[in-house]
Amino acid sequence: MLRAAVVQFEAVPDRPDRNLSTVRRLAGEAVDNGAQLVVFPELCLLGYWHLRRQPVERLRALAEPRTGPSVTAVSALARELDAGIGVGFLESDGDRLFNAYAVCLPDGTVHVHRKLHAFEHDAISSGDSFTVFDTPWQARVGILICWDNNLVENVRATALLGATVLVAPHQTGGTNSVSPYGMKPIPLAVWENRATDPAAVLEAFNGVSGRGWLMRWLPARAHDNGLFVLFSNGVGRDDDEVRTGNAMVLDPYGRIVAETPVADEAVVVADLDLDLVPLSTGRRWLRGRRPELYGLLTERQGNELSPREVRFTAPST
Repeated sequence: MLRAAVVQFEAVPDRPDRNLSTVRRLAGEAVDNGAQLVVFPELCLLGYWHLRRQPVERLRALAEPRTGPSVTAVSALARELDAGIGVGFLESDGDRLFNAYAVCLPDGTVHVHRKLHAFEHDAISSGDSFTVFDTPWQARVGILICWDNNLVENVRATALLGATVLVAPHQTGGTNSVSPYGMKPIPLAVWENRATDPAAVLEAFNGVSGRGWLMRWLPARAHDNGLFVLFSNGVGRDDDEVRTGNAMVLDPYGRIVAETPVADEAVVVADLDLDLVPLSTGRRWLRGRRPELYGLLTERQGNELSPREVRFTAPST
């Protein structure tokens, strides 16, 4: 049994000091409730959507190596609390920048995943490898950041590498999708007026551009691959968009174990019964695969686009 927590909070743009303070406070709350692994959102140490507007020089000034002060501080916190803590940050590696996520374990080990499908800025590169690792809790953990989870091949590969728990940090909900039936922006006034009109913000967050959109695909990632999914997300204003929270834990059958109903900062704690994994439907399906049929999945079809092109360009007719 692994007790995990998923967290949603509103990051302060370009203020890792303030965001680290929030991480310390909420990680402490989660651990006080028994959590052994605490999952925070994508790019939570720096903020997210405003980065697309920044010049490259500003991004380089904000970025840190994985051995920099922010991840080092989180690693020290993980040792202090005797818990695993996952946080999103902007990583610098020489001249390259990455949307990265670090899971810091209580023994001082740090595992970093680079988003495989980065679209936030021309200067942010995409990663080129999967991240799956063992933990002290008899669970093998994989990390996929936001849009990585939307491409089904990534979750399948993570499961084939042995992951039984998927850490899935996001900044989503309320995005301006080019798809006619995809997510659409939530008016900023809905968030700003949440104290006087709480019904409106709950309706928006649980509607087709929030939880409703997640329910189209997120349970399938857990069910079809027989793994737990720890979905963490931003909440509130993110530059000119509104993130919808909806932090939740799903089991290997795609069932929601725990989630938050609030349109606010929240910590969701759940027990993961790891014994559910071996007999889950998805795990049986994995063993029923015929890999010799799937060579097509590794071949380019000639219509592939970069993550930025796919994210921001309407399909041609």
